[in-house]
Amino acid sequence: MTTNNGPAPFSTTRLDALPLRVAHADEMAAVLDDPGLHTFTGGAPESAGELRARYERQTAGSPDPDELWWNWVLRVRGEDRLAGYVQATVRGSRAEVAWVTGAGWQGRGYAKEAARGLVAHLMGGEAVRTVIAHIHPDHAASAAVAASAGLVRTGEWEDGEERWRLGAG
Repeated sequence: MTTNNGPAPFSTTRLDALPLRVAHADEMAAVLDDPGLHTFTGGAPESAGELRARYERQTAGSPDPDELWWNWVLRVRGEDRLAGYVQATVRGSRAEVAWVTGAGWQGRGYAKEAARGLVAHLMGGEAVRTVIAHIHPDHAASAAVAASAGLVRTGEWEDGEERWRLGAG
């Protein structure tokens, strides 16, 4: 279960989802160092220093007491290496989620496994009742990940992305 004090770790068949720490920045900079990962979201790969600064902000938590920022890095158990991350922004009973798998780990089912694990983890407690993801209409791989995790298209759009949902409104 995940608490108000931060995210609790969880595991899937091949992955350990570990609460984000600033110390993960160096390894994650290498995992995320591919401009292709930003095709649908914009931006560019961040340096280890830039990630460290971002991770400091993320692990400090949201300045809004009604919003929780839960972030996990994904460690491939058999390789003992990081492969990406999942995250949830929780407001009340609603969690908005996202996932990124490094280019070197794509095509192995890790994103689907991580997203299913994240949704199960979030919905397994009493707090989260709705999970939302925003998917770019041209990002077929991310749509497949969302569907694998049980989310369905809503036909609702925000900032050029379609909202996918699992659970009540």
